[in-house]
Amino acid sequence: MNGYNDATRPDWDEVLVRIADYVRDFRPESALAWTTARHILIDSLGCALEALEYPACTRLLGPVVPGATLANGARVPGTAHQLDPVKAAFDIGAAIRWLDYNDTWLAAEWGHPSDNLGAILALADWKSRSGDPITMREVLECVIKAHEIQGVMALKNSFNQVGLDHVALVKLASTAVSCRLLGLDRERALAALSQVFVDGQSLRTYRHAPNTGSRKSWAAGDATSRAVRLALIAQTGEMGYPGALSAPAWGFYDVSFQGREFRFERDFGTYVAENVLFKISYPAEFHAQSAVEAAMRLHGMLKAAGRSVEEIARIVIRTQAACVRIIDKQGRLDNPADRDHCIQYMVAVPLLFGRLTAADYEDAVAADPRIDALRAKIRCVEDPRLTADYHDPDKRSIANGLTVHFHDGGSMDEVLVEYPIGHRRRREEGIPLLEEKFRRNLARRFPAARQEAILAVAQDQATLEAMPVRDFMDLLVPA
Repeated sequence: MNGYNDATRPDWDEVLVRIADYVRDFRPESALAWTTARHILIDSLGCALEALEYPACTRLLGPVVPGATLANGARVPGTAHQLDPVKAAFDIGAAIRWLDYNDTWLAAEWGHPSDNLGAILALADWKSRSGDPITMREVLECVIKAHEIQGVMALKNSFNQVGLDHVALVKLASTAVSCRLLGLDRERALAALSQVFVDGQSLRTYRHAPNTGSRKSWAAGDATSRAVRLALIAQTGEMGYPGALSAPAWGFYDVSFQGREFRFERDFGTYVAENVLFKISYPAEFHAQSAVEAAMRLHGMLKAAGRSVEEIARIVIRTQAACVRIIDKQGRLDNPADRDHCIQYMVAVPLLFGRLTAADYEDAVAADPRIDALRAKIRCVEDPRLTADYHDPDKRSIANGLTVHFHDGGSMDEVLVEYPIGHRRRREEGIPLLEEKFRRNLARRFPAARQEAILAVAQDQATLEAMPVRDFMDLLVPA
């Protein structure tokens, strides 16, 4: 029981009902959504494998109590860990997100829907090892639905404007699909979803100067972990709170959302999976992806023209409002988390070196004085047209235009990139590169034979969908 009898129980908030019914009743039929869900899966796993090369990430992984293991526990890809699904969700989610290299969704709220794979893979693997005949098709369906919940909620509802971090939507989407994986009925799912909003939500403190820090790399793992916990609590029969959003004075809307109700641009379907943005070439905050592409082109143009970076007097970045709000930074940058959210840094490095990798955010590279000297010459200017195109549902561009001016008074023509590699408009161009990114990341952890075994499954839709989850996850355990 929920603590109410049929005569006295209040109606559940409509948003909670819409989400619970979507997860329970909707059957994705879009071939593009299913194929993209597979690409989301392999790209996210690749990001997690690359993150394992960074001690700042790996020191957070493993059991909460050192030495503790769980027979038939969920696997953490690329490691030997067998964990309860709550901690496994943290570990998988943190590794996927660590290098800021997984997929992205940009709207009124920003975020990374593949963060939800922390909860999906951990819970599905644990259930599979407990005797549930769950297959990877169910994982992909949860990917589609988690993407849709987080992404559609983000279209018209800005959490950042009230100081809350976008991982609140990760917790919401992960809780919804966790209930599905646990087989909870409608009432139990509604109870779990209500707990998401009764919970406290993360502030954006750790994403902005002067407090930018590495919590932004594990915040999503924390959110997926909490989602699994809330779903497991609901499974016990713990009551929910029908007015968690709308209760006067004490509900989420009045306490945390300035009294506003959530707004929706569209119904839940498969839109987000179909249109998600992949980070393929550069581990950079997505509002800078097109700027990095432009900077890489300029690097070649400067060499071809016989010009050096030292001749540059200033660089103007024509951009969208969201870029200015999130990653336009001057002054000191304290750590990798600070640098990978600074568009000036992400432009300066490729201009100087013709590359931008995860290692370029580390102290050893950042100590090069030429980077800060060039950063100081770069300024952002918002173009209202680019901001409008960013919000236009038919375009959703993420444009940046770079113009280089020299000390001698000369300049180069603006290099404008409206749709970075990884955008749906460049999907045909991007997918082969995404698959190559996955191959590179597999090679970091596995011998050649295992790499080929993983690829044989991961690149075949029917084979992947039919495979039991535990068998797929076992492929990702080092020999």
